[in-house]
Amino acid sequence: MLYADKNALRTNLKVNLLRIRERELTFYTNNCLSISTQAALLAGFAWFGLTEVPWEADANEYVQAVYLVVTTLIMGLQMLTVVNATLVAILGPGLALRGPDGSMHTAVDGMMTHYRFTFASFSLGLVCFQFSALLYHWMQFTWEFAVPNSMLLLTTVWLMWRGGRRIYALLKLSADTIVTGEFDGNID
Repeated sequence: MLYADKNALRTNLKVNLLRIRERELTFYTNNCLSISTQAALLAGFAWFGLTEVPWEADANEYVQAVYLVVTTLIMGLQMLTVVNATLVAILGPGLALRGPDGSMHTAVDGMMTHYRFTFASFSLGLVCFQFSALLYHWMQFTWEFAVPNSMLLLTTVWLMWRGGRRIYALLKLSADTIVTGEFDGNID
């Protein structure tokens, strides 16, 4: 009887721990799908910037070359984000659902790691997007229009950076304070 009670307790504990990890799995899946959608939109804008932007004959060739490089970089970074986020959102839950015992932990931990890389790729693509817009002003307009537009753009970049830093500082979890659903049997 005692043996059966211990096994039932162990089974209930495992089920409850898996429910907690499932919430983490859902969190990373939803975040990856969300960031993938935004990255696809920005990749489309970059493609438009590469294929549909008219070239001024008297524009600075150096500015045009840098614009092409930066805009191509945007498209590459955002497509990398789309691919990574989509793979994580598809393969992570698949491993958790159909993998061997312990796969839920492996899936969630892997999703966490790849989500960080994906978010960094997306963020770098956003910075490049703003830089590309700045280059576009200098490539397409005279300096009389490019200067005020550049000032406006730099102001919005600064506001984005400041707001992002403020939100990140407010909501960031340090590595030593992150609580996951993984349980090793030790009670602190």
